[in-house]
Amino acid sequence: MAFQQELIGWYLVNKRNLPWRHTQNPYIIWLSEIILQQTRVEQGLPYFNRFLEAYPTVQDFAAATETQVLKLWQGLGYYSRGRNMLFTARQIMDLHAGVFPVSYQDLIKLKGVGEYTAAAISSFSSGEAKAVLDGNVFRVLSRYFGISSPINSTAGKKEFTELAQSLIYKEDPALYNQAIMEFGALQCKPKSPDCEVCPLMLSCYAKNNNLIPVLPVKLKTVKVRTRYINYFVCENDDKVLVNKRILEDIWQHLYDFPSIETAVAADTDQEEFIKEVKQKFGLDVVIRPLMQVKHLLTHQIIYVQFFALDNYIINFNISAEANWVTWADLDQLPQPKILTKFINFYFNK
Repeated sequence: MAFQQELIGWYLVNKRNLPWRHTQNPYIIWLSEIILQQTRVEQGLPYFNRFLEAYPTVQDFAAATETQVLKLWQGLGYYSRGRNMLFTARQIMDLHAGVFPVSYQDLIKLKGVGEYTAAAISSFSSGEAKAVLDGNVFRVLSRYFGISSPINSTAGKKEFTELAQSLIYKEDPALYNQAIMEFGALQCKPKSPDCEVCPLMLSCYAKNNNLIPVLPVKLKTVKVRTRYINYFVCENDDKVLVNKRILEDIWQHLYDFPSIETAVAADTDQEEFIKEVKQKFGLDVVIRPLMQVKHLLTHQIIYVQFFALDNYIINFNISAEANWVTWADLDQLPQPKILTKFINFYFNK
């Protein structure tokens, strides 16, 4: 039990004062866990506070519209998480009469709730002895026990899951889970951890074998995709033409401008690009370059160009998702971060 006791002792001294650590309410814990997935605490905390203020209960969340949820979510990325949260809230209303479940077996059946999230909510809200296994925990276990199995391989996940569960501190699973996650986040950091003040230093395999930069091991399986998106700003008095993204792609159900995606960076000197623009907006259209931005997503690099259009024609029978809105109305609609950046530039240039 020395490993667990060292972690808990460290945690009680060094833990951050975070609002979701002062409750056993499964809804509030769920809210924090989903928001903090792939998001730093510093970035996610303001979103957590806004969501909890807007929707203090799961019943309130379930009554929201998708547009309202996505607008609050704007800027966090991974927008499917926001959509899944709304689905889950409504699922709880339908399947659990509005009572948020606390058992792992019930939680794992909810949309957007994986093994880690189900373990976190069940242990934090009801003390269920389920070990959490996120990136921080993978790193601590891999380094301390010297495990070189890739954390994103089938065999590796099985090995780490079994080890994590065998280490769970059954007297207080919630405390132990919080401790090992916080230890990975603050002490056993991915880069340049301060090993000299680590309470586990003497028995850490990676420290004693100079493997800190090597562990944990992760297979590189995802290729980065490069895309070129060209947005067209069509104004009519105080209104601008917007498009709701309905395809299963990045920024699904968010609002942006009409666009054309090209295989390479577009230019107003390129015949093919001009031809495609004229097919979409009429033969007399005039194109004016406005702004270029590089936008990074987890597995995509997107080069975005904005063009202003004059003398354009819009066929609303073909562009069914296009609609006129005022600039003020657009500000109230959920939109990609890249669009917000452009609007700020456009009105402050």
